[in-house]
This record gives sequence, structure tokens and C-alpha cells, in this order.
Amino acid sequence: MKTIAMAVVVAASVAVTGCAGNSEFVKASSVSTRSDVFREPAAGEPIPPGNADLSVVASLKTHMVGVHPLKMDTHGTADYQLLLNVDGQVIRLRCQLADENCEPRKLRDPEAGEGVRYAFAARIRLKAGTHRLVVVSPEDGIAVAREAVLVDGSSNRLELEPVYRGASHKQPPGASGGESFREGLRGFRMVLNGMQL
Repeated sequence: MKTIAMAVVVAASVAVTGCAGNSEFVKASSVSTRSDVFREPAAGEPIPPGNADLSVVASLKTHMVGVHPLKMDTHGTADYQLLLNVDGQVIRLRCQLADENCEPRKLRDPEAGEGVRYAFAARIRLKAGTHRLVVVSPEDGIAVAREAVLVDGSSNRLELEPVYRGASHKQPPGASGGESFREGLRGFRMVLNGMQL
């Protein structure tokens, strides 16, 4: 019985994460179908009763411009996007980018080497309650969906932690490859107030 329940959970998770092969889910999640779900509040504006604030942050790394010269590629440019879809309303997260060349901080550091560091952020105000959140990277063909409950009057922090693709297909037989930003994004871990969704 546990095996069947686990299989259902895994199957449901795969269906909503919008794998690279699910381009329709990525496209649909990239477009707003509503405009009444949230708004961006002014700095210092108090949270009215029945509402909650959600600050969204992400830090990720991509390859430099020109790695794939035969393909239209926004990686490494200001045109690279990260979107958040909340119950059908989409916001493009603001970004700052900078070239980065860092040494490994641990044995297998997926962000070691030369690339472009992106810092994404947004702050929105919406009704307290349960919401469907979809993080979309259109360039990478990724959309990851989760549900989150926001308590009345609360200020919440959603961290989007990148999960990079593995480089194992480029390793010699018998060697184990780790994740690397050079291989592109595979998905995101969504962490709300310190708890993974």
C-alpha cells in the first residue's frame, strides 16, 4: 500500500513540475489569465486585514553569452526571464546580473566556474489563503507548481533554489557526474519561510 501511495505522489509531482517536455504547461503558465490576484505594494505600506505579503527571491547562474552560437539564447543576458504565476496572474521577477567566476566552495559545487549570476526578486500583496504558485523559466522550458498557504497579516519569503542538470553523460564510464549550471536548469526547489513546499 505504501508503494502505491508513493507512486501516486511521485506521478503527481512529475505531472505538475512541467518537465522540459511539457511545453504547453510552460506556455500556459507564462501568460496571465487574471489581473485581480495580487498587486505590488509601496514600500512601508501596512498589510490590510485579510491580506498577506509574499517576497520572492532567487539566485541562479547560467552560462555566458555565445556558448550556443547557432541558437537564439537569452542565457547570460538581461532578457533572460524568471516568472511567477499566482492563481493565473503572472509577474516577471526583477533581476540584476553580473559576470561571476568562482572557485568550488565544496567538493561538488554546481555553481563553480565562469558564468553569469542572476539575482531575481519581487514583492506582492494578495489575499490570505491557499494559492497555486508556478515558477516559470521560459528559456529553459521549466515550470514548477506548488500550493502555499499564506496566513492573514503575514509577511512571507519564498526562496527559489535552482536545481541544475547533471553532467553525467559527459563523464567517462564509471565516473559519477554532478549537477552543473553549465548543463542548464532542471527545476527549482520552492522554500516558503524555511520550509520546502
